[in-house]
Amino acid sequence: MAGQDWFEKDFYAVLGVPPDASADAVKKAYRKLARTNHPDANPNDPAAERRFKEIGEAYAVLSDPEQRQQYDAIRAMARGGPRFTAGGPGGAGAAGFEDLLGGLFGQQAGRGRETRFGYGVPGGGAGSPIFEDLLGGMFNEPGGPGAYRAPRGARRGADLTATAQLTFHQALEGALLNLRVEDPRTGTRSITARIPAGVRDGQKVRVPGKGRPGDLGAGDGDLVVTVQVAPHPVFTLEGADVRVTVPVTFPEAVQGADIEVPTPDGSRVKVRVPPGTPSGRTLRVRGRGARTPKRTGDLLVQVQVAVPRKLDAAAREALEAFWSATKDEDPREDLFAKLREAGAGDAG
Repeated sequence: MAGQDWFEKDFYAVLGVPPDASADAVKKAYRKLARTNHPDANPNDPAAERRFKEIGEAYAVLSDPEQRQQYDAIRAMARGGPRFTAGGPGGAGAAGFEDLLGGLFGQQAGRGRETRFGYGVPGGGAGSPIFEDLLGGMFNEPGGPGAYRAPRGARRGADLTATAQLTFHQALEGALLNLRVEDPRTGTRSITARIPAGVRDGQKVRVPGKGRPGDLGAGDGDLVVTVQVAPHPVFTLEGADVRVTVPVTFPEAVQGADIEVPTPDGSRVKVRVPPGTPSGRTLRVRGRGARTPKRTGDLLVQVQVAVPRKLDAAAREALEAFWSATKDEDPREDLFAKLREAGAGDAG
């Protein structure tokens, strides 16, 4: 949350409690409003969803004693309408400035020049962390012009987690999902998250800034989404590449052939199977996979030689003739040769 927000937003008014409300009163008010404005109780109501977010933001600050103290101090400065006059010794030590700081750091208001802020005084001196964090943030001094520095010890918002069920095509093309996220502090929240193309089953996707709000000047947490991709009966996603196993006949593998292969978008593409292609070889079709910011994937076509279960008399006769012509060839010869070279002995 930006420091300017704490000047402009009245979290007490959002929750409908007075500034001196106890922690229990703040919690009670929050629970009542959260139930009334919860998205589940107000489906398709953007106004209720915005209201629910405002209520959660207010409670996140007012339920934390340290954040509430900082918020009250900054709001006190905003209500006081600080004026910085140069009159009198010390310039910034004029009555308007000293009265303002006196009220902020527990000094007696209205004492004018009797109020003093020495360097190194714990809790309220000009060199103290509170002074530098609050006033430095107001005037944008630390870090250069226009910069805002988080108070010392400001905590970044915690990460939230969620699980997303994706179809194969959502994982392939990317998807914009509306997720229900459990936040221990503000309850169930509805968060829109974009899942990039080419995600794999089990992958964790980090969505920046969609977690729990951080302290004043600190960043919000992230939403970490664990992706679960439903299996597809034909295709398998391997990063940006898509794999498909395609059966070919024995003659097609031996002699070579042009075959049609399905693609993820429902079309077909022709692929050349070279002569002598063994079962298990992968052929690559460029640019027919997932389109990701880094690259466009390929379609990986894995060839599987189909063995016929039944043969008629003519086919069996032709097969026997082929076997007779090639029986002197041993496809396992190279396997035993590698074993001999490795010193494992001749298994034959």
